[in-house]
Amino acid sequence: MNLNAFNALCLPPGATLHEALARLDATAQGILLVTDAQGRLLRTVTDGDLRRAALAGVSNEAPLSALPARPPHTVGLQASQRDVLALMDAQRIDHVPVVDAAGRAVDLVTRRELSQRVYLSSPHLGEDEVALVQEAFTSNWIAPLGPHVDAFERELAARVGVQHAAATSSGTAALHLGLRLLGVGPGDVVLCSSLTFVASANPIKQLGATPVFIDSEPQSWNLSPQALAVALAALQAEGITPKAAVVVNLYGQSAEMDDIAPLLERYGVPMLEDAAESLGATYRDRPSGSFGKLAVFSFNGNKIITTSGGGMLVSNDAALIEHARKLSTQAREPARHYEHIEDGYNYRLSNVLAGIGRGQLRVLEQRVQSRREVFAQYRDALSAVPGLRWMAEPDGHQSTRWLSAFVLAGGDGESPQARRDALLDFLERHNVEARPVWKPMHLQPLYAACRYFPHAPGQDVSRALFEGGVCLPSGSNMSAAQRARVCELVARGLELSWRSAA
Repeated sequence: MNLNAFNALCLPPGATLHEALARLDATAQGILLVTDAQGRLLRTVTDGDLRRAALAGVSNEAPLSALPARPPHTVGLQASQRDVLALMDAQRIDHVPVVDAAGRAVDLVTRRELSQRVYLSSPHLGEDEVALVQEAFTSNWIAPLGPHVDAFERELAARVGVQHAAATSSGTAALHLGLRLLGVGPGDVVLCSSLTFVASANPIKQLGATPVFIDSEPQSWNLSPQALAVALAALQAEGITPKAAVVVNLYGQSAEMDDIAPLLERYGVPMLEDAAESLGATYRDRPSGSFGKLAVFSFNGNKIITTSGGGMLVSNDAALIEHARKLSTQAREPARHYEHIEDGYNYRLSNVLAGIGRGQLRVLEQRVQSRREVFAQYRDALSAVPGLRWMAEPDGHQSTRWLSAFVLAGGDGESPQARRDALLDFLERHNVEARPVWKPMHLQPLYAACRYFPHAPGQDVSRALFEGGVCLPSGSNMSAAQRARVCELVARGLELSWRSAA
């Protein structure tokens, strides 16, 4: 609830029982908070309290202070959703006030909202998936590979403007295959965006190569061409030519390919475009995933379209994709018996899941539009909130807004990270799933020893984005009421964040 709705629940101890009854009726929350002049919570009042007072013959004009004393059941600003629910169950109550360190009432959590979770990005099925899966069952094509896999590869390739595609069991599998196809192995150096999910970097390490991480630029939050230029020049001076560069398109938005692609080409470094989060996005009217020598997509359950779990490796190089298909089916040679001359993997997508993917692909444009509408509603509703800066959509970009993300500034003596954490705690207490922006790879203990090139000397953009960055629920199946609820909670949570940081 917003601040006005919360304030409407608060009454002074001198208010009459009649006034309390009228306020209970008007607010329809089933509870009121009795607070003193400093806002400290003295007790709660429910319909039951007023009913028992009437049965005891207490006058409607009597003040609330005349009711029998009853200490309120409360939690503090640091309480989790689990803490709140445990208190509700233990005391058999449906409302729990939240108080700050001074005992002032600042929030209210209801059992109803704890039964209505708002997810970060839940799967959104269309009308065709069931029929396509049923077709796989009817034809008995339920094992890996089959006609749906072939069709999904063709349809996805056409959708992103490339000639060839290989469906895989996950986006991570596609990344692993892509790096191997580019010849990455022990002793090699691979450039990689730092602000990303760990799956972008792990296959580099798993192939025995060394990642070198590149900072973000402030506008699109993606790989900084400025930092990339410094890194390439520094490595060349050391006699090192990176074997590949993993360029990540973050949160549904392409990197600045007009600057990045020529740089990599000049130094002879092939690009593996990590478009796991950006299916449906465009950069200067060209689809995301069509810029790299190879590119990958993810169809994990939280992506803009999903196959439950799956991925795709795409390229205009037919030989690379043919080799990818071989490697992803245990690298079996074309012989009557099982013949192997190189090691492979079990990385192919099943025909059943590919059927889901085909149905999902048919509604991609609608899913993109819905997520963009979620972002627009957030941006408009929260435009007056100070210290909040949305992930920009620079000229030439068409973002899917896979996740609506913003970064918080610090203020009043508190750090951006303190405000971020207080907001995330608040949202989770109200059963809304949100999360920080990715923790950069150069800050991860796993990669602490790796080299890192910042956007500019003394300007670590990705660190700042992580410290103050928040990703909000962005699902294409969110209702208008859910969107409005998130907007109210974000505004209220940021207003209260200073209390938690104090």
